[in-house]
Amino acid sequence: MRFCGGAKSILLSSATIFSLILSFIHVSVSIPFIVLHGIGDQCSNKGMKQFTQELNDWSNSKGYCLEVGDGSWDSWFKPLQEQTEIVCNKVKQMKELQEGYNIVGLSQGNLIGRGVIELCEGGPPVRNFVSLGGPHAGTASVPLCGTGIFCIIADNLIKSEIYSDYIQAHLAPSGYLKMPNDIEGYLSKCRFLPKLNNEHADEKNATYKERFTSLQNLVLIMFEHDTVLIPKETSWFGYYPDGAFNPILPPQQTKLYKEDWIGLKELTEAGRVKYIKVAGNHLGISKDDMKKYVVPYLEDETSKKQTNFDEQNIEDPQAVGSSVEVIFDESSSSYKWPSPVKSFFGELLGLKKDH
Repeated sequence: MRFCGGAKSILLSSATIFSLILSFIHVSVSIPFIVLHGIGDQCSNKGMKQFTQELNDWSNSKGYCLEVGDGSWDSWFKPLQEQTEIVCNKVKQMKELQEGYNIVGLSQGNLIGRGVIELCEGGPPVRNFVSLGGPHAGTASVPLCGTGIFCIIADNLIKSEIYSDYIQAHLAPSGYLKMPNDIEGYLSKCRFLPKLNNEHADEKNATYKERFTSLQNLVLIMFEHDTVLIPKETSWFGYYPDGAFNPILPPQQTKLYKEDWIGLKELTEAGRVKYIKVAGNHLGISKDDMKKYVVPYLEDETSKKQTNFDEQNIEDPQAVGSSVEVIFDESSSSYKWPSPVKSFFGELLGLKKDH
């Protein structure tokens, strides 16, 4: 009996020691992330490959650029609701994401990311959402076309017909163009953003808010010299008041925030929203700023350290970052319309190539 008791004591001691040893061992918990590119871009482009790979290398977490259809073309002409459904189905099918994942969105891709968070039934949980130059409150201008009479005509056409059934069904950006001087048309005809932002007075969906507020961190990055998003403050959910193009309201002064339609106020007051302002034009983020503001929310938990950067204050933001910018492909329609897009509007206008 003594021997058995002694053996029992030895076993208990061994178990205790083993537990102590385990307590000092960090178990690797690597949460994967997905990247959702902007309009006119595609995952196979050199810039997107480099962007995804660098985040992968710096964070020690596996990253995946998820494509929508054929990429560039569909990013322009497939309605955002359909693009969201495609990404929703992809994340539900990826075994790597089933325990949770993070999202990095670029420009228009941020609205697809939010669509996956709010609208995707039965999808795996999203932990952190990092948004670079996202038109979250809408934009009052179409993505850049360029110069010349064609672009002037096309721009005017889009603005005058943006809420028509045809444009809404055939042009992705029409799903988030919010003209302050036509709020009635926007709310009644725009097919994506009013739903995503819970803007319909008689159709507030508590589930959207519940899902959005489940985020652990929401990182909103605005570019100081952004000339693509109008106004640039939309990256923080700031926007114009209904019926006017001035002043630009900071997020806390918008109805979306004050009435907390999607939970932005709740997340902010809980300290889970980082409002960051960086130098550069649209998506022109430096590698220093990527490492400082993006990577900490993607890192392998074993290497993750407390983020000690100074959060950029909404009332008094400061531009930061000085190293080389990340260069996306020049073909990206965040900056210039590709020829198929011009052809589309040429046909819409009844113009011929020689015109």
